Amino acid sequence: MDYLEAYNFWKTNEFFDSSIRTELNALDPEKDAKEIEDRFYRNLEFGTGGLRGIMGAGTNRMNKYTVGKATKGHGNYLLDTYGADACKERGVVIGYDTRNNSEFFSRTAANVLSGMGIRVYLHAHACPTPQLSFSVKFWNALAGVVVTASHNPKEYNGYKVYDEFGCQLVPWQAKQVIEYVNAVTDYRSIDFTSDDSLISMVDVTDNFVNAVLKQSRYENTAAKADLKIVYTPLHGTGNVPVQKALRLDGFTQVEAVAEQVVPDGNFPTVVSPNPEDRRALELGIAKAKRVDADIVLGTDPDCDRVGIAVKVADGEYQLMTGNQVGALLMNFVLNHMDANMYSYPAVVKTVVTSELGADIAHKQGIRVFSTLTGFKFIGEKITQFEQAKIKGNREQDYDFLFGYEESYGYLAGTHARDKDAVVSSLLICEMAAEVKANGKRLLDEMNEIYTEYGYYRDALDSFTLKGKDGLEKIGSMMTELRASGSPFAGTKSVTDFSTPVAAEEGFGTLPTSNVLKYVLEDGSWIAVRPSGTEPKIKIYYSIKGPDKAEAEKKLIEIQDTIQAKLGLK
Repeated sequence: MDYLEAYNFWKTNEFFDSSIRTELNALDPEKDAKEIEDRFYRNLEFGTGGLRGIMGAGTNRMNKYTVGKATKGHGNYLLDTYGADACKERGVVIGYDTRNNSEFFSRTAANVLSGMGIRVYLHAHACPTPQLSFSVKFWNALAGVVVTASHNPKEYNGYKVYDEFGCQLVPWQAKQVIEYVNAVTDYRSIDFTSDDSLISMVDVTDNFVNAVLKQSRYENTAAKADLKIVYTPLHGTGNVPVQKALRLDGFTQVEAVAEQVVPDGNFPTVVSPNPEDRRALELGIAKAKRVDADIVLGTDPDCDRVGIAVKVADGEYQLMTGNQVGALLMNFVLNHMDANMYSYPAVVKTVVTSELGADIAHKQGIRVFSTLTGFKFIGEKITQFEQAKIKGNREQDYDFLFGYEESYGYLAGTHARDKDAVVSSLLICEMAAEVKANGKRLLDEMNEIYTEYGYYRDALDSFTLKGKDGLEKIGSMMTELRASGSPFAGTKSVTDFSTPVAAEEGFGTLPTSNVLKYVLEDGSWIAVRPSGTEPKIKIYYSIKGPDKAEAEKKLIEIQDTIQAKLGLK
């Protein structure tokens, strides 16, 4: 049926809840024609990242029925893949964040799965996404689901699926689940009646925090006690596990931003709960000035990303980028590595992450792997390493130390298969405590690294193009770039990840992805990719120069070139 037929079906059929029908009947077919089209012109896509979209009534929205469709498809996949007995014995772990409707959607998924005869371990309260990843292995489950839209605006929610290793589905796995989800063509076939005997309410917060504490790298208790920390969970799930981990590790001066501690899916104190945005940390920075803190930490609603602001010489606070923090953590983790523990140590980054962290690892003789964008690919590498060790496959047998991506996501240890802002907060504070004990600040440490390895100016431009027209325009932009060659002078190579690209030796090829990367003769690079979860086109820049001023000048020139090429200026 076309979008108008689907709209009329949803607003009149009594299978759909009265709240859904009321919302749709409030729309005017003439005045709200574009809105109706956007709600129904397609089914909300279950892609490699699961579901993510605006909440509301319609096939292209996050609601009880689109969540039910995804869950029924996923459940059918599990039953066919593992069998009814294994599904009833091992089951699925479900977690959720503090967003509006997250708890409701998680319960919806639990009802559908249990009604299919699949055991469910449902988190008793909102929890971080990395805790969900940890929980899958903790319960020896077949799969995991977390209801979250990470750092997106309050109108959004999402649904991510994890495999039995606690790793978000990668493309070859997602493709199989997608086929099952797409096979659910009639929403009326979804049974929302639960089997409560198969649903267990669980809480593994303490187990998760204990696993995080095993990644502690710095034992100077006096230095930890001397560090003044301001922390904000941005109304999300991080408050309890982050503060508990820091205090158990010996940090005694942790001040929380009271206005942002309360879980609230409306995120009333911020424009967007994104720690990459300085505005999200404004209350934290204001508090830091009042208490003369050394560092400000802010985690996003599902606590998988963390942003920081550090005190500078004049008493002001400066935000650090994801690439900067990643390079600092790389340096810290490797400098505190017990080499006797690892036979073949390795670190992992994504293809749109700065090469600075890789340079640090290479200097210490550590193997570096690069993956496509998305932490699931870093998680997949951890699983590959572990499975190779079990099978005696030396070609893929490495010991994972650290992984990160430029978008404020980091992981040390293998307790999770996703970026983890709890363990990252712990290590960032240990690193800051050590630097302070040595009479320096984190920015001093960063500048010393730049002096040794060269200056990197990293940036990200993100352009939102909403609706059906926006998605079509993004598609045409990528088509035009592929057809016209590099727009940059001094281009050394162009890599189109939409065709097979060789991975590291022994690992075949990377999955295909809609990414173009331009590498310049001076080592700088630019990458362009549509977001997989939002109506955005993203342009990544990693510009290398002899100093900050030269790199900044070069960045501006390159930004002007690519934005003019795409018609975004």
